[in-house]
Amino acid sequence: MNLSIRSSSKELLDRDDIPFDDIRQNLVELNFINTWLGGHTITVAGLKQLLGGRKSAIICEIGCGGGDNLFAIDGWCKKNGVTANLIGVDLKQECIDFAKKKQQDNCEWITSDYRSVSFNVKPDVIFSSLFCHHFSEDALVEQLQWMQQNSNLGFFINDLHRHKLAYLSIKILTAIFSSSYLVKNDAPLSVARGFKKEEWQALLSKAQIVGAKVLWKWAFRHLIVYRHE
Repeated sequence: MNLSIRSSSKELLDRDDIPFDDIRQNLVELNFINTWLGGHTITVAGLKQLLGGRKSAIICEIGCGGGDNLFAIDGWCKKNGVTANLIGVDLKQECIDFAKKKQQDNCEWITSDYRSVSFNVKPDVIFSSLFCHHFSEDALVEQLQWMQQNSNLGFFINDLHRHKLAYLSIKILTAIFSSSYLVKNDAPLSVARGFKKEEWQALLSKAQIVGAKVLWKWAFRHLIVYRHE
């Protein structure tokens, strides 16, 4: 795999013909990876940067999958006295149904392309986690602008750093420990479809978003944070 340039290969999860039983196993294993390799910790860190000392917020995730990022945020908010109203948006109805099985009173679930969502009240924070690498650069510029325009406080992104060590490590780990063919195929490919810091900076510049921070986080993630002035 040539990681000097971003892969244009599509992940299996982006297909429309994958049985949901297979997607369910993929969601379970992704939550495990996010928990043990610090992905949820990075998501909470992005939220904390935008909230400051606020004790209430409307928080929306686009590409929410099975909702595990929102549940991690909900747990942190409850421990820290933050009243959170959560919104999860995903194109796949099966993912939304999966999330609803863990339904909490403060969660709203929307099956939709994020671009078609019309909010009754604009969210304070919009975020995505492991979502952006599914898109082309042009589509990402549009997505960055949408997140900026539809948030009160700002947005953050938690996604993968394209790096040889990250690619080899996740390929070996999933080959040994994963029972999901989706994870075995898509986890390394996700790294190959990820971005380097300078590429994030170029995307933000093309979207005319000024003042966003691009922070490197272990293990091989980038946290992009934009706060409205």
